[in-house]
Amino acid sequence: MNKKIAIIGGGNLGTAIAEGLINSGFTLPEHILITKRNIKTLAALEKRGIMVSDNNEEAVRFADMIILAVKPFQVDDILGKLKALLNPEKQVLVSVITGITIKHMLKAVDLKIPVIRAMPNTAIAIQESMTCLSASQDVNRDQISFIEDLFNQLGKAVWIDEKLMDAATVLGACGTAYAMRYIRANIQGGIEIGFDAATASLIAAQTVKGAAELLLKKGSHPEQEIDKVTTPKGCTIAGLNEMEHQGFSSSLIKGIVASYDKIEKDS
Repeated sequence: MNKKIAIIGGGNLGTAIAEGLINSGFTLPEHILITKRNIKTLAALEKRGIMVSDNNEEAVRFADMIILAVKPFQVDDILGKLKALLNPEKQVLVSVITGITIKHMLKAVDLKIPVIRAMPNTAIAIQESMTCLSASQDVNRDQISFIEDLFNQLGKAVWIDEKLMDAATVLGACGTAYAMRYIRANIQGGIEIGFDAATASLIAAQTVKGAAELLLKKGSHPEQEIDKVTTPKGCTIAGLNEMEHQGFSSSLIKGIVASYDKIEKDS
């Protein structure tokens, strides 16, 4: 892979992307340049061969693809300083910034440049992210293929309409917290029925991981897998029915909608 990648913003997300790309073998370390004001915190990446810099202009001159991983309030200032260096014929701009639209990016650079918006989640740190992608009209097939391949190295990627990005944030990013809360409740229940905390945590986390893998690898519906576990008059259906009586599914759905309503209200 010969394309050179600049990551503007060496925070948690930027460094996770860089680490994932070299851990997967998707690109060579020397084909990545990551920037941050305090480059001392990037020493571990530099030791692995990734180039580091405190100069965003240098990064743009270096790269075929520029990944913006900065805070939302920094976008206009940073792009305003970089737009004169951007080459719409050779470069593509990728944003992993929450709440910043493609239209916003294009207005900030005042150029007809290919722009892709990506919404990963925190599991990108272990190459298990669910990343939702949207593209501007100027993105060509080769660029779409490259970006999709890139984010598939960091988990799984799916293309969606940009109007669904707020919903993707709730389902794919906030969803990590929802899943963690479910696992935590499982651990608490496990302790109450006799397990120590460490063993309950292992059983709960691996069971959820296995359940998710069943859906991903078999392409089955959750109810199909539930039917395989529930037997007549058994303990599983007794537990499931009690959870439903207490509003289990309803509370999850209401929580997802509440998160979405909050995003819509604040946008």
